[in-house]
Amino acid sequence: MQTEPNEVTQIIVEIARTLGHSADAIPSSVDEKAASTVLGVKPSTLAAWRTTGRYSLPFLKMGRLVRYRTADLAAWIAKRRQGGEG
Repeated sequence: MQTEPNEVTQIIVEIARTLGHSADAIPSSVDEKAASTVLGVKPSTLAAWRTTGRYSLPFLKMGRLVRYRTADLAAWIAKRRQGGEG
């Protein structure tokens, strides 16, 4: 399934709202806790995914700091959407 750019943009806006940001103040990246809130999983689950490579969710790592780009989260969510076609 191909994701539409508009779909990803809509998901980015939903992510911003979920995290308490307005549509005109969308963060470019979020920390592990915010990403876990968006995805509905525990931060430890994200850590396990990073360690095992279970899902190809891109992340940035600088020393101990782990960040997730909002656009990467939105694209990852859009790729996993199922149903509702046609």
